Amino acid sequence: MTQSPDDMTYGRYLALHPLLSAQHPISGRHDEMLFIIIHQTKELWLKQIIFEMEQALALVREDALVPAYKGLARISRIQAVMTLSWDVLATMTPADYTRFRNVLGTSSGFQSAQFRQVEFMLGLKDASHLKHQDEDSPEQHAMRAALESPSLWDEANKAAARAGLPIPDDVLERDWTAPYAPSAAVEDAWATVYRDTERWWELYQLAEKLVDMDDAMASWRHKHVVTVERVIGGKRGTGGTAGVPYLQSTLSKRAFPELWSLRTQL
Repeated sequence: MTQSPDDMTYGRYLALHPLLSAQHPISGRHDEMLFIIIHQTKELWLKQIIFEMEQALALVREDALVPAYKGLARISRIQAVMTLSWDVLATMTPADYTRFRNVLGTSSGFQSAQFRQVEFMLGLKDASHLKHQDEDSPEQHAMRAALESPSLWDEANKAAARAGLPIPDDVLERDWTAPYAPSAAVEDAWATVYRDTERWWELYQLAEKLVDMDDAMASWRHKHVVTVERVIGGKRGTGGTAGVPYLQSTLSKRAFPELWSLRTQL
């Protein structure tokens, strides 16, 4: 039923009753509420990132690069806010966390469908993550759609090719579910953009927006590792994950690898 503007309130518009009723601590320990709210907030921000990235992907496909900048810039700002939230979680000491960790059972942030969807949309494809979602669930469908579609980096390379840069055919048409393999030819093509920014201004600005996002993701991963190590040390994560060693293994991930490597050429 549509709400009349005359009857609209702050709480109704924001659906605050269901939103603020969605926290259900199990342990009775004070710090569990913080743990829940931090992670629920991250999921809300991930929802917004996906919303922005869907529009950005559509705009890049249409060669509307300038309008795409706004959403990409917004994503990197959201990523910065998410990174800062680790500082709030870090106020929870190891003793605080130990008191309620048992109630988490087999749950783990490793299972976040939205985070994996964001990774897939950026170009960090790993089909093995599908198994962590219920078969035929909406979450798995959303992840699979992102897995099987060209990523933001794929679309950027397609846009570069349409603009006249020599992007190889095997980069433009490939198995989108496969992890992206860096290409020397792609690096050279984007290096051309950086060597003549006035000629290739729109692609140059797109590239820098993408680097902003990759940079922000690297910062988020680093702060995640530090926070987890501060709270649980070297213990295994919940759900049987490896904990800090696994998180450390993700620190070198880059969604747009040639935009980093080309800097050595300049």
